[in-house]
Amino acid sequence: MALLNFRKRETVENGTTPEMEAFLKGYSIEVMPRTAEKVEDFRALLAPGTRVYIAHIEGTPIEEMVATAKRLSDDGYPVMPHFPARIIKDAATLADWIARYQGEAGVDQALLLAGGVAKPHGDFDSSMQLMETGLFDKAGFKRLHVAGHPEGNKDIDPNGGMKNVEDALRWKQAFSERTDAKMALATQFAFDADPIIKWVDDLSAAGIKLPVHIGIAGPAKLQTLIKFAIACGVGPSLKVLQKRAMDVSKLLLPYEPTEVLTKLAAHKAKNPEFNIEQVHFFPLGGIKTNATWAIENGRAGTAPAATN
Repeated sequence: MALLNFRKRETVENGTTPEMEAFLKGYSIEVMPRTAEKVEDFRALLAPGTRVYIAHIEGTPIEEMVATAKRLSDDGYPVMPHFPARIIKDAATLADWIARYQGEAGVDQALLLAGGVAKPHGDFDSSMQLMETGLFDKAGFKRLHVAGHPEGNKDIDPNGGMKNVEDALRWKQAFSERTDAKMALATQFAFDADPIIKWVDDLSAAGIKLPVHIGIAGPAKLQTLIKFAIACGVGPSLKVLQKRAMDVSKLLLPYEPTEVLTKLAAHKAKNPEFNIEQVHFFPLGGIKTNATWAIENGRAGTAPAATN
């Protein structure tokens, strides 16, 4: 079975199922300040209540992050900014960011992660250290999400494998049991349903009960996917993309996440206890393109808040 769906877009009637519609309902999506600027009206693209993550890339001023959060919050969307540990200088800086987001944009959710820089800018190098400050609990944050890695993470386990990743998840599971905030795992994107299903089941078997918000790459060109897969260290999926790239006839055909999501949705429908709680989209081909795909495949459950 092919791992990726490079077919031309099918009609809504042929391209979605009731299971898919249910699986997509309540999805979240990620933006950056510079990509958000290109969207004229989020309410024409996103359903009411859609959680919007704001990725904090090294070098982005906190003022731009907070302004983006305020815009989205004013539009009625719950906002979850990234807090990358390695670009936060110290506890005072972390407290300042929390206060700005909370005071200027009403933010009460955060994605805590190590961050993609090799050398920490200051005192922190892991999301666990951010949690240990107690500052998010002190501020009354209602949700704290942490990163999940279905294909492992070479930054955490340089020699491959999953030991350090799994040890960190056990620590985060324990933390979730002593914080009032709701917690979940927001994962890196992956393209093959079978390893995702195994990873989620393995977590449950190991006693890690944090709900999984599975990362999915939105519709995009193959070249775009390869670029981001390399940057994000997506291992097995990258090999699949590189193999596809050898076929020149595939290069101009769009990727859509229909196949992987159809399989995950069917598995969830048959196994309600399966611990994927919702989908989290990385809109690598653009926010509008991703949102349009979600609207067409999720129907009423993903209908936007407003129409132009």
